[in-house]
Amino acid sequence: MAIVLDAFASYVGDLLKQVAQDELTLLLGVSSEIASLHERLNSLKDYLADAERRRITDQSVQGWVRKLKDVMYDVTDILDLCHLKAMQRGGVGSSAPPVNISCLDSLLFCLRNPLFAHDIGSCIKALNARHDAICKSAAAFSFLKLEAYEDMAVPRRPSAADRKTDPVLERSAVVGEKIEEDTRTLVKMLTNGKNKKQNAVVVVAVVGTGGIGKTTLAKKVFNDEAIKEAFDKKIWLSVTQDVNEVELLRTAIRSVSVGGASDGRESNKSLLVPTLVDAIRDKRFFLVLDDAWSDRAWSGLLKVPFSHGAADSRVLVTTRHDAVARGMQAMHPLHHVDKLCPPDAWSLLKKQVVSSEMEEVEIDETLKDIGMEIIDKCGGLPLAVKVMGGLLCKKERRRADWEKILHDSIWSVPQMPDELNYTIYLSYQDLHPCLKQCFLHYSLLPKNVDFFIDTVTSMWISEGFLHGETDDLEQLGEECYKELIYRNLIEPNAEYAGEWVSTMHDVVRSFAQHLARDEALVISSRDEISRGALKPHKFLRLSIETDDLQPNDEFGWKIIQGQKSLRTLILVGELKINPGDSLITLSSLRTLHIENANCTSTLVESLHQLKHLRYISLKCGDITRLPENIGKMRFLQYLGLVCENLDRLPNSIVKLGQLRYLDLSGTSITSIPRGFCGLTSLRTLYGFPTQVDGDWCSLQELGPLAQLWVLGLSNLENVPAISFAAKARLGEKAHLSYLMLECSSRLGEDGFVEDENGVPAEEQRQIEEVFNALTPPLCIESIEISGHFGEQLPRWMMSRVAGAYERLSMVIMDDLACCNQLPDGLCRLLSLYYFQLTHAPAIKRVGPEFLTILPSSSQLRQAHAFPRLKRMNLIGMVEWEEWEWDQQLNSVHAMPALEELVIKNCKLRRLPPGLSSQATALTSLYLRNIQQLNSVESFASLVKLEVYDNPNLESITSLNRLQKLVIDGCPKMRILEGVPELLRLELKDLDMEELPGYLLQSVSPRHLVLDCSLEMLTAISTGESGPEWNKLSRVQHVKAYADQGDNERRWHVLYTRDPYRFETNIGISSSSSSGGKSTL
Repeated sequence: MAIVLDAFASYVGDLLKQVAQDELTLLLGVSSEIASLHERLNSLKDYLADAERRRITDQSVQGWVRKLKDVMYDVTDILDLCHLKAMQRGGVGSSAPPVNISCLDSLLFCLRNPLFAHDIGSCIKALNARHDAICKSAAAFSFLKLEAYEDMAVPRRPSAADRKTDPVLERSAVVGEKIEEDTRTLVKMLTNGKNKKQNAVVVVAVVGTGGIGKTTLAKKVFNDEAIKEAFDKKIWLSVTQDVNEVELLRTAIRSVSVGGASDGRESNKSLLVPTLVDAIRDKRFFLVLDDAWSDRAWSGLLKVPFSHGAADSRVLVTTRHDAVARGMQAMHPLHHVDKLCPPDAWSLLKKQVVSSEMEEVEIDETLKDIGMEIIDKCGGLPLAVKVMGGLLCKKERRRADWEKILHDSIWSVPQMPDELNYTIYLSYQDLHPCLKQCFLHYSLLPKNVDFFIDTVTSMWISEGFLHGETDDLEQLGEECYKELIYRNLIEPNAEYAGEWVSTMHDVVRSFAQHLARDEALVISSRDEISRGALKPHKFLRLSIETDDLQPNDEFGWKIIQGQKSLRTLILVGELKINPGDSLITLSSLRTLHIENANCTSTLVESLHQLKHLRYISLKCGDITRLPENIGKMRFLQYLGLVCENLDRLPNSIVKLGQLRYLDLSGTSITSIPRGFCGLTSLRTLYGFPTQVDGDWCSLQELGPLAQLWVLGLSNLENVPAISFAAKARLGEKAHLSYLMLECSSRLGEDGFVEDENGVPAEEQRQIEEVFNALTPPLCIESIEISGHFGEQLPRWMMSRVAGAYERLSMVIMDDLACCNQLPDGLCRLLSLYYFQLTHAPAIKRVGPEFLTILPSSSQLRQAHAFPRLKRMNLIGMVEWEEWEWDQQLNSVHAMPALEELVIKNCKLRRLPPGLSSQATALTSLYLRNIQQLNSVESFASLVKLEVYDNPNLESITSLNRLQKLVIDGCPKMRILEGVPELLRLELKDLDMEELPGYLLQSVSPRHLVLDCSLEMLTAISTGESGPEWNKLSRVQHVKAYADQGDNERRWHVLYTRDPYRFETNIGISSSSSSGGKSTL
C-alpha cells in the first residue's frame, strides 16, 4: 500500500525533532543539516493533506509526492541504523521501544565515532539537498492549507466489515420489498420445473454492477427454506477475480462430504477432481458461484465433476458481466439486479446511522431531505449507501454536518478513475491519517487467508502506522480495526465469534489497491506471476498468494529478491528455493509474513541480516531451527512461529528487548533460555514452556514481564514447588486480560485416566498447590485451564474469592482428569457469558453448590447465579449422572440469560427441573450420547432441539415454542407431543421397521427429513399404496433417503403435498409425477 503522506510526515517529523535539540550544537557540521531537514519538512506539513488528496488524480503531484516519500523513507532507515549502532555498542538499552527511541542519544553516540559520523553526516547532507529541491518545486503546485490532524492517535473510540464471501446473511443489509420479490422469483426458478436436458445442470445467473447487492440476494436465496428442502447438498463457492482453483475444489469437497472432511493439504487438481466426483455423485445439489469474473472456474474446472450430480441440480452464479453468464450457458432471461429505489436506499442508510425507532423518527423529521440528496449521489448502490452510512454515523446528526458532506468538492472531482467510487473516496478522506494507512494496508492481505485481529494490528504497529505511548499501541490498533468495521470499510466474518476476523468487499479492495498502486502490488494468481507483474517496477510492499501453483510452475525466490526496496512481504503458498537464495537483498524489510511455503533453512539463516525487520510470522512445517544470531535483530517486535518441527529457541533471543509478541504454541519448543526476563516489552506470549533446571524454573523469568496482556503457559506439571509458581507474579500483572494454564494430558482416548493406577495423590496435591499459586489479577477477562489433574480446582475459582473477578467473561476448562466437583465460585461471576467444560471423567454429580450464592459481608446478596451466562457446553463428563437443581432449590434464580446449552457424552439421568423453569431465555439445546436420559420436557422458550445417540430417550413433550427438532440415533423414542409450533423434523434411524406413530397422532411438521434403511425407503416409495403413506401424507414437504455403502443418501423419495409432487430413484434412475401419482 502507499503510505499516507501527512501521517508519514508527522511520524518522521517526530523523530527528527528529537534529534534537532539540545546537545546537537556540539556536533559541528551536522546539527544545522538535521535542523534544516526538520524545518523544511515542518514547513510543508500543513500542505501535505492537499498533496495527498490531489495525487490521486494528478500524475505530476503523484511524482512530487513519491520523491518526498523516498526522502522520508531514507530518513527512517538512517535513524534506524544510528540507533542500532548505538545499541550494539552499549549506547542505548536494548529494550528501548522502537517509536519513542532516543534518536538524540543514538546520533550523539554514533556521530562521536568519526568514521560512522562521517558516513551518517554525508547521508544527511545528501538527503537535505534532495529535500531542499523538493520543497522548492512545491511552489509550482499551489498546494492549499487544509485542516490537519495534530494527534496521530485515533481521535475517538467507535461506539459500535478481502471479499471471500460466505453464505451467512447480514440482516442490516436487507431492506425493501424488491429484494424479497427477487428472492421469491429466483427460488421459484431454481425449485420448479424439470431440466429438459436430463444430463445437464441448469445455471441461473444474477447480473449487476459491483456493490449493487448481488451477494446479498444470493445469500437470501441460499438460506431460503424452499432451497433447503429441494436439494440434498448446498455449496457456496466464492470465485472472485483471482480464482484459486485448488482452494475451490477443497471447499467444494468439504461442503458435500460427510462431516465436512476433505484433503486439506492436497494441492494436485488431478487428485482433487475425482474426490469431488465421488462426493457429489447422484446428489441433487445447489451450487452458488459468487462473484465470477469469467466462466473459467465453471467451464474449465467445476462443470465436469458437478455433472455427476443428480439431474435437476442447480447452479446460481453472480457476476458483473452478461458475457460470463452467457459463457456458462445460463438460463434466459438473465436476472439483472436493479439499483435501490430511493425509499429503500433511505431505509438502508438509516440502519447504519441510528439504533432505535425513536431516533429513526427523529431523523425522518429533521434530515430526510438532505439524506435523500446524499442517497441520490450514491447511485442506488447498497455498498455505497452502507459506506456513506458509516461516514454519517461518525458525524453529529445536524443539518450543517450533513450538508457539508452533501456539498463536498469530492463529488465534482473530474476524471475520477474507474476504480475510485466517489462514496468510498469521501469516506476515505474523512479517515484520520493513521487510519487511512491501516485501511490501505488491509487491502494487501491475501483474500483466501483468515488474518486475526492481533496479527493485523501487529503488522500496523511494525510498519509504524500507530505511534504514541508504547503501552497503548495494541489497544490503539484494536480501536482502528473496529473503526474500519464501524465505517463499513471492512466487515466481520460471520464464521468467527466477535470481530476476530474480517473481510473486505471487492469494490472497496479495488479502491484501496488503486490508491496504493504506486508502492504496493498484490498478486493472487499464477497468471499475474507469469505475466511478469514484478519486473517493471520497484515496489515497497508486496503480497503474493500462490496456492494455485502446479508442480511444474516456475515461481522461485529469485523473482522476489530483485525487489530491493521492499518494506513488506506477505507470501502465502509454495515457491522454489535454490541454493544460494537468501533475504540479504531485502535490506529495508520491516514486515515478513510467510505461510505454507517451503521456507528452507538457507532462507531462514539470513534473517538476522535484515536489520530493520519488526515483524516475522513463519508458518512453515520444514523449519527446524532459527538463526543463532537472531539477537542481532534489535528492532524485532513480533515473532509468530507455527513450525511443528522447531524444538528450541536460540539463546540470543533474550537480546530482543523490543519484542512485543511471541507465539510458540505452534512449535515443539520445551525450554527457554535464561535471561528471558529481560524481554520486558512483551505484551503477548503464547505457548511459554515450563522448565526446571536445579534451583531455576522458567516461570521465574515471567516475574518482571509486567506489560503482559495475553499469556499462555504449558507443561505446568514440571513445576516442583509452589515457590517457583509464585515467582511468576501473575497477580501483579495489571494489564493481563487472557490467561491459559496447561498441563500435559493424563487422559486416554476413551476419556478416562490413561494410567490404570490413576494419578498418584502426591502429584494431585502438588499440581493443586501450583495452580493455587498462579492466581490471576482481578483485571483478567478470559481464562483457559487444560490438563489440570488435581482433585480440586484452584482456590481462586471458589466461592467468595471468584466474585472479585468482575471482568471475567469467558472460562474454558478441558481435560480435568481427577477433578470431582465443579468450582462453586463461577456462579458469582457477574460478567461471565461463556462457560465450557470438556473431558472431566471424575465428576459424577453437580450439586446445588454450583448454583448457590453464599451471602457476603462485603457485598449485597446477588440476585441471580450466572446472571449473564449465554452459552454453556458440558462435554465428555463420562461418569456424570446427577444434576441437582430443583425449581425451589433456593431463593436465588440461575442462568436467566442462558440461550444455548450443549451436553454430550455423559450418564445424566434427567435434565433438572430448575433448568427448564429458570433458564427462561434458553432457545437452543443440543444433547448427544446421554446414556440414561429418558425424557425432555417443559422447556417453554426452546426453539431448537437436537438429540443424537441417546439410547434410552423415550419422550419429548411440552415444548410449546419448538420449531426445529433433530432426532438421530434414539431407537426408543416413541412419544412426541406438545410441540404445536414445530416446522421442521429431521429423523434418522437406520434400524426402524416402521415410521413412528407420533407422525400420525400428535405432530404434523411442515418439513420432514428422513434417513432410514433401504427397506424402509422402498416401502415409502410405493406412495399411497404403501403402509406408511398415512403418516406422511399430512406433511407438506418430505425428503427421505437411504445410503448405499459409502455413498451417502444414494436413494431418495421426495414428496410435496401441495402442489402434489412425488419423486423417487428407487427401482429406476428417476421417476416423478406432477399433478398425479408417480408410476414406479
